This record gives sequence, structure tokens and C-alpha cells, in this order.
Amino acid sequence: MADLLIRDLVKRFGGFTAVDGVDISVGDGEFVFLLGPSGCGKTTTLRMIAGLEMPTGGRIEIGGRNVTYLRPRYRNVGMVFQDYGLYAHMTVFGNIAYPLKVRRMSRDVIAQKVRAVAQTMRIVDVLDRMPDQLAAGQLQRVAIARMLVRDADIFLMDEPMSHLDAQLRGHMRAELRHIQKEIGTTTIFVTHDQLEAMTMADRIIVMNDGKMLQFATPLEIFERPADEFVATFVGEPQMNVMNATLRRGEGGLVADVGAFVVPLDADWTRANALGDQEGKEVRLGIRPEHIRLAAVADALRPVEVELYSFEPTGPENIFVLRTGDVELTTRNPTAETVALARDEGSPMAIGFDPRWIYLFDAQTGRTIAQAAASVSEEELAA
Repeated sequence: MADLLIRDLVKRFGGFTAVDGVDISVGDGEFVFLLGPSGCGKTTTLRMIAGLEMPTGGRIEIGGRNVTYLRPRYRNVGMVFQDYGLYAHMTVFGNIAYPLKVRRMSRDVIAQKVRAVAQTMRIVDVLDRMPDQLAAGQLQRVAIARMLVRDADIFLMDEPMSHLDAQLRGHMRAELRHIQKEIGTTTIFVTHDQLEAMTMADRIIVMNDGKMLQFATPLEIFERPADEFVATFVGEPQMNVMNATLRRGEGGLVADVGAFVVPLDADWTRANALGDQEGKEVRLGIRPEHIRLAAVADALRPVEVELYSFEPTGPENIFVLRTGDVELTTRNPTAETVALARDEGSPMAIGFDPRWIYLFDAQTGRTIAQAAASVSEEELAA
């Protein structure tokens, strides 16, 4: 086991910069996710950690050892690829044993290690089968077993669950998280699925266009995003974001969207140092779960809207609402909103909790006012 240190990592392909200045420190035993859309540079970053791509600039240390330009065999990392990378001509046993055979371990030691990891992954009964005789979930377990058997310093996983169906992915999320914590090996996991990252990671690196935008815990990324991209990329349905202008209202500062205004709580405004921001053009954001329909938001100033669509999901109801040229999505518990499920076009009302408003700079996208600025860390965690 080992920690991982990356300093100002850069990778260019000709005139294209795929990774631009990634800078992270991962503690021994941490489960860290590289999260972002396709083409953002996360897999290239992982491949540089593995030694499959050489950096254009920067430094990579594993366990305090500079491995920046070492070949993969000298880094002692284990890796699971998106397509599993199993050898079709080898049995499951042969695939798992291959990294040990390369190291010229004895047959007895190999057999002992393979059986031990097969028991951990619950694939003892398929050790004599060929890969083409296995289901997708079994193939994934074999690929992970081959990684685990190496006793590597760091494990690297490149979207290993992308080929699984939704139900199996849900099961494997919990299982992988449990295995990683039980083994305690530092693990870097690449995904474009924010649900995987939010439910499994100790910390998440959010990337876009080759840049690292934020490196924080799932809770911090969700509640305190660094910019508009992070805020809208994490969360389902995604955050509502609209253009607004800050101005003075009757009770203090408000965000004027045009179709309506959103009062900004005085304590929240003061905590975010917005007192002298009148006239500033911003992007206003609020998550669907922080918009309440009038029937369950009696204490909030209502905004009249029209129901565009209604999506019951079982435990929650999702409402898509329109007012003027603004479209808003809300997500509320079914028990609170079951009586409000109406025909499309019906008039409704919503309210905003000013403590859970986000403001982003209209030019840079950076967060200039955080949600829950007047809420304690204990309330946030709860």
C-alpha cells in the first residue's frame, strides 16, 4: 500500500492539451474517483499514473518514489480496464494467475493466492471456465481478482462497471466499496457516472477540458461546488441554473430572474459578502430538492408557475415547471406532493429557501456565493 502524489501533471498530443496541471495528494488507503464527461482527460490521467502514457510535464510519486517516467512493470500498480482485458485463450485461473507467473512465483504460491482472491470475489466455481463462458458480472469479478492478486501498491480502475446493467451495477458498487475498504489499498477509479462517484468515493476529482476543477469529499462537492460546471454535473436531476441580476428589493438584496425575483436571506447575504454586489450579473442556481411546491412551502414567498410535465418515480415526484421563459425542475417526496399531481398546463406555485441558493459568476462560472452559508457544518452533514 502507498500514497500517491501528483504535481502539475500535463499531457499534450501535438497541439492538443489533454491534461492540464492536475495536482493532487491521495492518502494511503483512500478510494478516490476521477469524475467527468467523456474526453475530459480522466482516463489519460489514469494511464499516466499506470505508466501507459508518459507525461509531457509534471511529477508522479507512488509511496514517495518518483515513477514519472518508469515503465508500468516497475510501478507495482494493478489495473482493471474498461473492456476487462482478459486473455480469451486462458481459463479464469490462468487469467488471475498470469501476473504471478510473470513474477516467476512457485506453482503452490500461485495456486494459494489465486484461490484466496477467488474466494474474496466469489468466483471459485468458475476457475476452470473460459472467459466466453461467463456473464458480464462474472467477467468483471475475474478482472478485479486479477488486479487484487498482485498485492500492488495502488489499484487503478478505468470504468470497470460500464458494461453492466443497472441492477448489477448497484450491487457491485456496494461490493467494490466493501472490498476496497477491507483490503485497504489506495485506489483510483475513473468514471463518468456521478452516482458511482458519490456513493463509493472517499474523495472525488472533478475534471473538465483537461483541468481539475475540484478535489473534495462527495458531500462537499454536492453542497459546496467550486463552479457552475461542478454544480450541474453532480446531482440528478441536475441543478436549475438561470441568468439573474442582483438588486435591492423591499426586504434587502434579491436575484431578479426576469420572470420572478428570489429574495436572498440577510444572514446568507452577509455571510457571502454580497452587500456591495448590487447590479452584478450572475447565474443563479438551486437544486430541484430545494424548490418546494406551495402546499409544502407555506413559509416561503410563492412564485406562480405552470406545470409542464409530471414524473412519478415512486418515492419522489419530479415536476417540470415553466414561468415566462424559465423552466424549473423540482424533486419532492411523494408523500408531500401526491395531491399536487395534476394535468399539464395546471397553475401551481413554488417557493425557494434562500439558504440553499447558489450564485455563479456570469463570466467565469466560479462560485461567488455558496448554498447553506448560514447553516452549520453539523446541519449540513445531517
